Amino acid sequence: MPLATTLRLLAKARGLSAADIATAIPRAGAATVSAWLQGEKLPGQEQLVALARTFGVPAGALLSELASTLDPARTRGEHELLAAYRGLNTKQQGALLEVARSMHPAPAKAATRRKK
Repeated sequence: MPLATTLRLLAKARGLSAADIATAIPRAGAATVSAWLQGEKLPGQEQLVALARTFGVPAGALLSELASTLDPARTRGEHELLAAYRGLNTKQQGALLEVARSMHPAPAKAATRRKK
């Protein structure tokens, strides 16, 4: 889930507006917080820590989400696939994984283990 979506969900769950959040974040006005919530800008590390504290979640949860969106090892297609996967229900996710596994056979050793 994109960082902006996570921030919007946390804000909604806690009944906080952009202005409410801005009061707890160093050097951030309501316009800046709104830009974060819309995915137009990214908060800095100090601001992410303050956001985590404001929402009562571990900073690592927000930081890991941000890191995964900036991971240069992932292609655009991988990001799109992950976003699509996260939008599916559990049954659909399982079906998608089955299709993906059938397209890329497991190594022989793993296949042998399954037959036993």
